[in-house]
Amino acid sequence: MGLFKFAMKKGKEIIADRNTVAAKAIKKEVEDLGLDDDLGGDFRVIVDGKTARIEGKVPDQATKEKIILAAGNIHGIGEVDDTMKVASKAKVEEAVFYTVKSGDSLSKIAKKHYGDAMRYPDIFDANTPMLKHPDKIYPGQVLRIPGATMKA
Repeated sequence: MGLFKFAMKKGKEIIADRNTVAAKAIKKEVEDLGLDDDLGGDFRVIVDGKTARIEGKVPDQATKEKIILAAGNIHGIGEVDDTMKVASKAKVEEAVFYTVKSGDSLSKIAKKHYGDAMRYPDIFDANTPMLKHPDKIYPGQVLRIPGATMKA
C-alpha cells in the first residue's frame, strides 16, 4: 500500500484534548459524588494518558481516599498520582485499598479484612457515595477498607 504521512502535531492535539476532557470528567465525578465540599479553589485534576494526577487540599484522609477511588475507578484511568494535602491535623490511619475479584461480595471482603463477614456495612459506608448498593460491586473495582486488621 505504501507510506502514508500524517500531521503529527494534529494527533498530539487530539490526545491533549482527550486528556483535558478526561480531567474535566473526573472533576465532575468528584463534584457529582459531593466530594468537592471544602476543597477550595486549588483543586485540580490533570490527565496524561492513563494517569490522573490529583492536586489540592482536602479536609481529611477519608475524602482524599474517596477522591483517589473516584478517579481511579473510571474507565481508561490506570494510575492516580496523589499530590493532595490533608488539611486536618488529626492522625488518621490510611485505609487499605482492595481490588475486587470475581466472586467477591462485601461480606467476603469483610471476612478477609476484619475477620467478620457481618462488618460488610463498614466497607459499604467507607465507599459511599461511590457505592449505591452493597451488592453492586464488580471485579477490578478498587474499594477502601479502613481499619483493616487482617491481610487478604
